[in-house]
Amino acid sequence: MNDTGADWASSGLAWLTGLSDGPPDHSRSAVLTRADGIATELTQLLGIQVDTAATLTGRAAQLGLHRQGRISAGGATRLMRTRDGWWALTLSRADDIEAVPALVEADTVADDPWPAVEEWAACRRGDDVLDRATLLDLPAARLGETAPAEPIVRSDGRPTAPRSAEGLLVADLSSMWAGPLCGQLLATAAATVVKVESPTRLDGTRSGDPVFYDWMNHGKLSYAVDFDSTSLRALLAAADVVIEGSRPGVLARRGASPEALPGPDGRVWLRITGHGAQSHRVAFGDDAAVAGGLVGISASGPVLCADAIADPLTGLEAALAVARSLRRGGGETIEIAMAGVAATYAVLPTGSSLSPIRAVPPRPPRRVAPAAPPGAHNAIVDAIVAQRNSVRC
Repeated sequence: MNDTGADWASSGLAWLTGLSDGPPDHSRSAVLTRADGIATELTQLLGIQVDTAATLTGRAAQLGLHRQGRISAGGATRLMRTRDGWWALTLSRADDIEAVPALVEADTVADDPWPAVEEWAACRRGDDVLDRATLLDLPAARLGETAPAEPIVRSDGRPTAPRSAEGLLVADLSSMWAGPLCGQLLATAAATVVKVESPTRLDGTRSGDPVFYDWMNHGKLSYAVDFDSTSLRALLAAADVVIEGSRPGVLARRGASPEALPGPDGRVWLRITGHGAQSHRVAFGDDAAVAGGLVGISASGPVLCADAIADPLTGLEAALAVARSLRRGGGETIEIAMAGVAATYAVLPTGSSLSPIRAVPPRPPRRVAPAAPPGAHNAIVDAIVAQRNSVRC
């Protein structure tokens, strides 16, 4: 096995890819190589050290996850057959599970909805399956439906001199994994990162094991605010970097879009979505990876790759896009889609799915150090925003 394959095996990614009762899959080892390259450039631009393997496998290490083939490591996503191919569906939210009877055109389904979903999809075309799932606002994707896509960058303000993230104010409105990881990397680079949540709509990771939420958000200032409030608009107007993942029009209707809120010179506004800024489709890391074609290989067909792999890959790519923008002087809006990122990695050369006898044996992901949860910092954030806005005036 070459160094790339050995790194894949020792990183924990092989441990997380392949059939649960079969050998680990090594075919996607080039994914780690590219991600290592992203980490190296982040070191150059932001002056931080990024442990790529821990970044990609940290959640699985914390939660003790293992490969499960066509069931995601976290258990919420399934990769299933249609009449003409493969598709993925994620049922991680209560509303998703409640929508299953409507999806499969039945009055009710059993407590375990997956057999009904698999049977329903197996006799239908993939396009029809996806159309119905999308109509019901379910996170779903056809295998390989998305082409590789680089971040879309638009000028929308006056640039400044090139700079790093140190000392900048970052408003992180994102949730789950990709956006918060980007914010975490900027916090590591000595930016002041404000984790923004609506009291009525908290980050979805709060409903799971708190160690993951804490890991993604430690070191940030926690700010609970109504998204219709003037306080939020004041924060966004003061921020040097904004990270958000809202659906089209959500922030614009609140007067909180980059078009409605001129910011300081050099502001970078980052929008992370599942399938593109103009798409209303919701996505999670595993189904977004399937959309991009980033799956593993087994003797019986495709398997899910690692743990929600599109999420941490997008977080790394997003942090790099922000760092590059800051080096250009900012004054830009950046749009990045998880499915497009996954597709970019999916087209990398694939290797053998099986490792040679002398290969490094696959190891479980390394457990990351526990992190302290972010506390409540509304008063601190309000003081920072008031000070910055008074200086601008």
